[in-house]
Amino acid sequence: CQRCARCAHHKNGDRFLSWIANFVRPKLREWVGGRKDVPDNLWHKCPGCGQMIFHRDLAKNLHVCQHCGHHMRLGAHHRLGMLFDDEKFEQINVPRAVVDPLKFRDIKKYSDRLKESQTKTKMTDAIVVGKGAVGGRTTVMAAFDFSFMGGSMGIAVGEGVVTAARAAIEAKAPLVVLTSSGGARMQEGIHSLMQLARTTIAVEEVRDAGLPYIVILCDPTTGGVSASLAMLGDIHIAEPGAVIGFAGQRVIEQTIRETLPEGFQRAEYLYEHGMVDMVVPRAELRETLARVIDLLMGTKPLSAVATDAKVEVLPPPKAKDTTVEKSSSTAAGDVDEPARD
Repeated sequence: CQRCARCAHHKNGDRFLSWIANFVRPKLREWVGGRKDVPDNLWHKCPGCGQMIFHRDLAKNLHVCQHCGHHMRLGAHHRLGMLFDDEKFEQINVPRAVVDPLKFRDIKKYSDRLKESQTKTKMTDAIVVGKGAVGGRTTVMAAFDFSFMGGSMGIAVGEGVVTAARAAIEAKAPLVVLTSSGGARMQEGIHSLMQLARTTIAVEEVRDAGLPYIVILCDPTTGGVSASLAMLGDIHIAEPGAVIGFAGQRVIEQTIRETLPEGFQRAEYLYEHGMVDMVVPRAELRETLARVIDLLMGTKPLSAVATDAKVEVLPPPKAKDTTVEKSSSTAAGDVDEPARD
């Protein structure tokens, strides 16, 4: 059409199209019985077997596929609620750390990346520290969240580990760290690498206080986190199928120019080679953790156990009959020894 866009011809055409979109199409859907809009988050696809799982079934099964047993990744708050008694814990505030000390920029500013992750996850950084009861015992936990910039460890995460260690020492409670991280945060350069030494010192302070330090290795635990606090535990518990290592499998194969064995860097492989103490399914993790804490912290004192229990007093042992022994020795002495040459 050669007419102006404001002419009556175009206005009438626009009204006709809007009438079809706003009135005719909804009526046709109503008459034909078209399906209603379905939310996108009702079904989840398992990364292991590809099966579709209803969201309620997935939540009921602790985000473990009921078809193949694949353990999906969880957020830090979800992990802490799963392990503490009655899913109740007190979140410990982590002191505010320096933001973007290097004024780093690649495609985006590092400060903008932080804001995006904070808006998406509703978290200040990639770690959450909480205190609560596990099996009735006060316990301090620190959980990494992989959804926040891959759970990478920067100054704020290092501060979170130090805060958790000091809270455990103050409460005289065991320290449990759940790792799920890609390693050190490259945008903070040397400041992120210093957290390896800083978290190692925090773990040593917990040990000096005579308190247990337990690490739960979740998928994935790699890079600088696996090179520091993740491998310093008194007990290492891993979730099934978790990737645990320092460098990636492809990098190792290119370096040594050999094909790595099947299941390399998986939790089961590390368990077979003595790097992990146990591989525990998620449904049994709370019970196992409570049992390990009881063993490391000790049960009731012996005095309390003796007063609570009824002690059965055994009668004194009978005196041996020495007359029989004497007679037998005498008889043995009367026997002549054989002549010797």
